Amino acid sequence: MKNKVSVSNSGIESSGIIRDYMDAIAELIWNGFDAEAKNIKIDFSANEIDTINEIKIIDDGKGIDFSTLDETFGNFNDSIKKNTYQKTSSSIRGHKGKGRFSFAAFSGLAKWHTIYEDKKEKKKLEYDISISKNSKDIYDAENKTISKSTSTGTTLVLRDLFEVTGYSFTSDPFINHLAKEFGWFLLLNKEQSFSIKINNKEVEYENLIAESEVKPLTIKNAEGINQDFKITFIRWNENIGDKFYFYYLNSSQNELFKELTSYNNNAIGFYHSVYIESKYFDKFLPSDKVENINLFEDSKNSGVFRTLKVHLHNLVKEKEKIFLHGGAAQHLIDTYEKNGVIPKFGKNKYEQARKKDLIDVVIGIYCIEPKVFQGLNKEQQKVSVGLINLLLDTDERESITEIIGQIVKLTTDERLQLAEILKKTTVSKISKTINLIENRYKIIELLKILVFDLQKFTNERDHIQKVIHENYWLFGEQYHLASANEGFDVLLSRYTEFLAKSDDKSTGKKKSNSDDSNRRPDIFVCRKHTIPDIRDNETMMEENLIVELKRPTVTIGTKELRQVEDYLEIIRNDPAFNSNKRCWKFFVVSNKVDEYVKGQYESEKNKGKKFLVKALFNFEIYAFTWDDVFMLFDLRHKFLVDNLEFDKKIIIAELLEKNINFYNADRSDLISKDILDLNKKQSLN
Repeated sequence: MKNKVSVSNSGIESSGIIRDYMDAIAELIWNGFDAEAKNIKIDFSANEIDTINEIKIIDDGKGIDFSTLDETFGNFNDSIKKNTYQKTSSSIRGHKGKGRFSFAAFSGLAKWHTIYEDKKEKKKLEYDISISKNSKDIYDAENKTISKSTSTGTTLVLRDLFEVTGYSFTSDPFINHLAKEFGWFLLLNKEQSFSIKINNKEVEYENLIAESEVKPLTIKNAEGINQDFKITFIRWNENIGDKFYFYYLNSSQNELFKELTSYNNNAIGFYHSVYIESKYFDKFLPSDKVENINLFEDSKNSGVFRTLKVHLHNLVKEKEKIFLHGGAAQHLIDTYEKNGVIPKFGKNKYEQARKKDLIDVVIGIYCIEPKVFQGLNKEQQKVSVGLINLLLDTDERESITEIIGQIVKLTTDERLQLAEILKKTTVSKISKTINLIENRYKIIELLKILVFDLQKFTNERDHIQKVIHENYWLFGEQYHLASANEGFDVLLSRYTEFLAKSDDKSTGKKKSNSDDSNRRPDIFVCRKHTIPDIRDNETMMEENLIVELKRPTVTIGTKELRQVEDYLEIIRNDPAFNSNKRCWKFFVVSNKVDEYVKGQYESEKNKGKKFLVKALFNFEIYAFTWDDVFMLFDLRHKFLVDNLEFDKKIIIAELLEKNINFYNADRSDLISKDILDLNKKQSLN
């Protein structure tokens, strides 16, 4: 029985039906899945020259009900499915009744043999439908009879093939096309064992999927009723389609509508799709017209849907961060290093720590907001990364958050994440420490020139005292400078002021009672802190240090020690100084010590204190050579210097470039000035 379609053959041709054989096969497969099929088979047989006479597309769906032929095959640009699904759907095939005509892309004749369950007669019936490419406006339904089959389904036989061969349906491009088209659908129905097979070989789609995850979600509606959702996130290995969407599917897995995921403008390779299945969408109203929808209906304006959207966006955002951390960020760094965007760093551990700090921050920013590094040419990339690197080496590293915030809009959480990344990295503090040590090594090298190479021209007042006044750290980081080359009256006053300040008290000026109060120690430093007192197991002691500096040509002997002992007696005999809870140390320093001093070292060695020459109650006198002082500095910093591969040879070479090969009194003045200049430079940093 021939039947007329509601439009002419030329009308069908001009309507925009599919012309590509791959898309045509996909449309015909979708027809099978739309008919509730679980398995689709494509069968054909090719001869020796790869020619095929016919191709079969077999499904195990519910068949085509004969009573609905006028609505399915008889109508064009209309169908049952069009009335069932909304226009916002992207994957509902044949909603304009065109799907069945796609065979004309590569076949002259299509014949459907279908078996369906007749609900009125409660029998399975079967019949044939034929359409010719040259008269697509006529379909012939015939051979209707009671079926002996126990199952329903449809077999479509395509004959009079053109422009296709056996290879057309087995080639990688064709298989990949089907995998891209149906991969998501087969994954959603994996538990039900949905499949597409070509000559009994299953079409595999897993290679297209980088990751997938299924998550259940329950949201209470306004009436307190649970609405259950099944959310499937898929990240693809390659771009599938032109955009990334949330796909909303009803309980029959028919797509009701779709929405962009808001991650469509990135260029980071984060190819993804999210499928949301629920019977909640069976009666959902996807219209965007707010005025026509009650807030309590199942619509885009309902509380349930709004809560769902928040969850979906959070899910994609979290997945993007995982993706970025998992490889995309490292790919960015690898590209930047290859293109010279990452600045050059030295090979020592310190420079490599700085490099790691920069890379960690760039990765952190990229993972929070990839847009910062997108769309930049090579020079812009260098400027951006270079600016970050400069800021990381200063106290302004936290300002990176504000700068990024002016480029792209950051949420409160993103600002906090970035701030946390910047706080975790401590290379700027290491940088300051290393710069400080480097500066001090330069000072020591210059001091060595003063006290060793230029010892004939170096004196106490003009050179050594000035230098040590600015660099008393040589004798310990823990001290506070109270006075330098000032009489004991000033020394006492400064000392009491310091102690009062440390105790948050005020004090007036005090004077020494000694007749020798005009004696002038070179350096007086002090500190107030807890140290062990081995005499009575108490711990609270105030520690003070007086340093007497001798010109390099002086050898420390009894005369020099006697001078220091005079200082000791002044303090010991002054009530304002001589509390037993104050520890006093006296250092005398020059290039050499005589045999008497060496004998004192030996007599005091039972105290277990190196360089000690006299101990009396809470008073101790030490004699050091400059070499001892420099060696002690090296030992204190050995671990840090060794681990950071700190190269002192470079420092020495740098200083030698200043032409220090001539030796005279003027040169001692210049060296002293160089040291003081280094102090000023360090204070600015």
